[in-house]
Parts: sequence; structure tokens; C-alpha cells
Amino acid sequence: MEDIHINEITLDDIDQLQKIGRQTFYETFSEYNSEENMQSYLDEKFSKEKLTEELRNKNSQFYFAVLDNNAIGYLKINFGESQTELQDEKSLEIERIYVSKEFHEKKVGQLLYEKAIQTAQEKNADYVWLGVWEENHRALSFYKKNGFLEFYKHIFKLGNDEQTDIMMKLKLTE
Repeated sequence: MEDIHINEITLDDIDQLQKIGRQTFYETFSEYNSEENMQSYLDEKFSKEKLTEELRNKNSQFYFAVLDNNAIGYLKINFGESQTELQDEKSLEIERIYVSKEFHEKKVGQLLYEKAIQTAQEKNADYVWLGVWEENHRALSFYKKNGFLEFYKHIFKLGNDEQTDIMMKLKLTE
């Protein structure tokens, strides 16, 4: 898609990050979850305090997909001790790729994904990994199309609901 830029997010962008984060998470999961669980998760994970802590973490990076000065999606990657699980020094975790619903099918997610892979290569990662909710067929298909393979499952808690995430990885080195 033309004129989409990938820009690193800083603390100065926290209001915009909170807005796009809440919006895209809600768009992605609200029809499958109770309003109470959604609100609980959004309040906890997308509070300014939580986002500030994440933005200040030297082992995490955030990027916006920007079109006409508006954030239309974002990426969060983790490495080293910031990874939510594996914590392998030679891996990089894609924790979040979310795109505003109106820009689905416009390759915005692919641009954010490519930024994550580029960063992984710059950091000499052996592989990239992530977790995807087993009911998020759109995301599972996207990652499979990009060469990711399933290797494990774990529980993700949304409010008081325990859900199963499919763990996937892409090997970058032979």
C-alpha cells in the first residue's frame, strides 16, 4: 500500500499507542469475549502506566504503521529477558501485530511483520516466535503463510477466561 511508513514509537507517542492498542485489540477479540473480560484486559494491559513501563524497557521495541500521519497499526517485539516466555538470547518474540480493521487486506500487517524480521536479522536471532489464540484463524493463516510452524501451546488469560494460544516459530538460520 502506498505511503505507509513504519516509525519507532517513543514515550511521546503514548496517547496514540494507547488509542490504537485499545482499538485494534477490541476490534480483533470483542465478538468472541465478554464485555467484562475485554474491559478488564484493556484497563490492565493498555493503561498508561503499563505502556510507559513497556516503552521504557530496553529489550522491547514498538513501531507504528502510519498513513497520512495516523497510526493504522502497530508492532511490539521483545528480545532477551523481555520475552514473555522462551527468553532465549538468540530469539526474538513478536508479541503484538495489530492493524485497524479498515486496513485489513491492505498488507499493513505484512509491513509490520517485515520490520520484525528485519530487526531479528539485525540482532542475529536464530528464530522468531509468537503466540496466537487458537480461534484467531486470520492470524494463524497469516503466520503459516509466512513460514511459521506450530511447536507448543500455552494458556493466555483474558479477564477470567483461560484461552489456548498456539506457539509458532520461524527459524532464521540453518
